[in-house]
Amino acid sequence: MSQSDAYVSLMAGLPGPERLFRAKQPPLSRLRLEKRLAVLAPEDRAVLDRIERLLDWGGYAMDEDAGELAHRARAATLATRSATLRAVIRERLDLRTAVAALRMRRDGAGPPPPGWSPSRLARIVAANWSDPTFALELRVPGLRELAALIDARAPLPAERKILEIAHAQLSRHAMRHHFDLEAVVLYVLRWTIFDRWARADARAATARFDALTAQALAGFTGLPRQER
Repeated sequence: MSQSDAYVSLMAGLPGPERLFRAKQPPLSRLRLEKRLAVLAPEDRAVLDRIERLLDWGGYAMDEDAGELAHRARAATLATRSATLRAVIRERLDLRTAVAALRMRRDGAGPPPPGWSPSRLARIVAANWSDPTFALELRVPGLRELAALIDARAPLPAERKILEIAHAQLSRHAMRHHFDLEAVVLYVLRWTIFDRWARADARAATARFDALTAQALAGFTGLPRQER
């Protein structure tokens, strides 16, 4: 079987994204998903792993600075020639930057200094600090509602909104890919969102949201984690 045929078989055998989203639990466990992913060529699996590690909000060290994050983003970008996967990386860093900025501003911080984030939107955020969405609503649809939830200290609805925004970004790209590496990577990233959604509950979300936004703040600004 050729590699392209293997990817067709892989994608055809996976539960459709609509089934994942409707289910209280993903109908496909990570263990079963990993077994399906065994058909990936080694170089393609390396691309998937690198992108997953970069885009995992919980995977950043508390003391990781913007320079290190930028290095990891460049490495993930250079690992693939796919314009789609490069766009996925950019958009997730943009969303991460927006969330970090909203949390910073809610807690009374002023505009961040140059170099605070490797996102292409970092300068726009700093230049439009008083705007409710940092003048980014057209670039990051849903940001106005997310800002209101963060300001209201509603961690579970805010986390779900973040997942909705990320899912919408991935789904837009998935419409153009069906049986190639991009389709596989997009599926895995969406599976991660659905799994996270299914596991969410109010108490866990409070701790999880505080942790991920504190990590974003520490990673982008080099500031210590705030005590509560």
